[in-house]
Amino acid sequence: MTPDQPPLAEFRGMARLFPLPNLVFFPQAVQPLHIFEPRYREMTADALAGDQYIALVLPKSGWEKSYAGKPALHQIACLGQITAHQKLPDGRYNLLLKGISRIRIEEEVSEGKLYRTARAEAIDEVPLGDKTKDKAWRRRLGREVPTWFPGQDQVIQEFRKLFRSSLSLGTLCDIMAFALPLEAEFKQALLEEVQVDRRLCRLVKQLEIMHCPPSQRTFPPGFSSN
Repeated sequence: MTPDQPPLAEFRGMARLFPLPNLVFFPQAVQPLHIFEPRYREMTADALAGDQYIALVLPKSGWEKSYAGKPALHQIACLGQITAHQKLPDGRYNLLLKGISRIRIEEEVSEGKLYRTARAEAIDEVPLGDKTKDKAWRRRLGREVPTWFPGQDQVIQEFRKLFRSSLSLGTLCDIMAFALPLEAEFKQALLEEVQVDRRLCRLVKQLEIMHCPPSQRTFPPGFSSN
């Protein structure tokens, strides 16, 4: 994949699946990953040798009983692209994965690999499509973000810069959903909502009723290990 190619240029409808409990990935988010299990070392090596795509997907409730096997997965996942990697002497990897698209898992297929793969299709979101409402949402988010990150002035300023940027509202909503300390199943519901206005309404409503202690609000998220 070359730097001037669009992110999905090499996606051919086959996704390497990386189930991660308690982590919901979103388009445009960046997640550090530490890869140590043999099956995911193989997945990483194949991705680096090919299209550099890995799909992070949330296992369904009860995954603990079959994590080493094939726990049931949510159908909607996020396809990510490896943007940086480090292979350690013992075969482990450190990665940076950037989310590029929602995908719908259609059917798992067997390719003789240790890891799981599936046929999948990219999903487009439905934008707001109203400039007046777009501006109103940005102003509202800018006003309310201090209550979501109390005492974290630098984070607040960074978010306010994002709200004034050219990033779409859908992307802004995804970045907030990824960064904020929300329950994984609620984040999954936001990932599955392609209507941007509905996604924003659900996120803001949840934030208005939640009372998360400041000590639990961290940004950016730390490393996730498989």
